[in-house]
Amino acid sequence: MGSSKEELVRAIEAARKVLNDSILSRQPYSSIYQNSVELDHLIELYVAAGF
Repeated sequence: MGSSKEELVRAIEAARKVLNDSILSRQPYSSIYQNSVELDHLIELYVAAGF
């Protein structure tokens, strides 16, 4: 993944949608947890980049 702010924001938005959809569709906890971890990682990259 590139490090541009726009790319990272798009990735965060996409990951947030995946997480929300997994919650709304009542997927298993393990799937929701994995989606949450992936979103957290992207947010961590955003913060670390100083955006």
